Amino acid sequence: MKKLLFPVLLFGTLMANAQSPKWHVAATYPVKGDGKWDYIAINPVTQQLYTAHGTEVNIIDKTNGTEAGTIPHTEGVHGIAFAPRFGKGFTSNGKSNTVTVFDIQTHQVQAEIATGGNPDAILFEPFSDKVITCNGAGKDLSVINPGTNKVVATIPLKARPETAVSDGAGHLYVNLEDKSSIAVISMSTFKVEKEWPLGKGEAPTGLAIDTVTHRLFAGCDNKLLVVMNAVNGQVVTTLPIGDGCDGVAFDPAGKIIFTSNGEGTLSVFREDSADKYTSLGTVPTAKGARTLVYDPLTQDVFLPVADRHSGPDGKPAIAPGTFRVLAVRK
Repeated sequence: MKKLLFPVLLFGTLMANAQSPKWHVAATYPVKGDGKWDYIAINPVTQQLYTAHGTEVNIIDKTNGTEAGTIPHTEGVHGIAFAPRFGKGFTSNGKSNTVTVFDIQTHQVQAEIATGGNPDAILFEPFSDKVITCNGAGKDLSVINPGTNKVVATIPLKARPETAVSDGAGHLYVNLEDKSSIAVISMSTFKVEKEWPLGKGEAPTGLAIDTVTHRLFAGCDNKLLVVMNAVNGQVVTTLPIGDGCDGVAFDPAGKIIFTSNGEGTLSVFREDSADKYTSLGTVPTAKGARTLVYDPLTQDVFLPVADRHSGPDGKPAIAPGTFRVLAVRK
């Protein structure tokens, strides 16, 4: 029997490996237009994909890539957020320093709101029922009441905010890119309460949170994912990721963390416990695919990207007709 132990174990290992699901680019959805791109989001009501793209937002069916509409005149659009209870969506328009308000079902534009300079990331914060923009040039946050379409507060940061996440319990966490730290903001007072350094992490971009274990996941420019305790700001660990990260997503059901890296990879980790993490590998994507959105319904990850070539002036330019959304799944 002992002689059979090794072959049996080896066969079991091979079978386990053969049956283990692996993430891969399973579909590619071409999207019209050749402008620059940034964030991508999923409408929680219609389940359509919204991708920020130059001067408009492209809306596509996430199952097959079919066009479903556009939100036009969003100059330098960066991100999209949704407030389902209010029946509204919002885009952050970096070049016009505005937020466009649209109907969450019909996509019809309802209003335009002036914000701080160069609104970049945008999110709906559930504790306060407010929409927040991270204003890069203004080095502050604009707090918008989605019921009245009015800015009700401006939160100064004295540093460039990149991305923000909420714990849903009254705290907003903001990556401060040029200070390599995270600001903690009270959503009751709209004031900064604390600022925590990211240790070895430099120039944080993407940010995600596990509200159960109270862990923040900050993707940094020096190829590190910093795991931080969201209660006391202590750095729990750092994990190696690909170069050019600009997006981090967390799957609360599977306890999986994804980072989208502009070098053309997706780094995947499992949160075994609050303080233990395991690498699940690196998924090849496409060079420039640096932002992402995770779909909790299908467990897919979507990444916008386009090819680049040398323009007439010799500088890198977007190759016409190459903009697309990659669907990564098991």
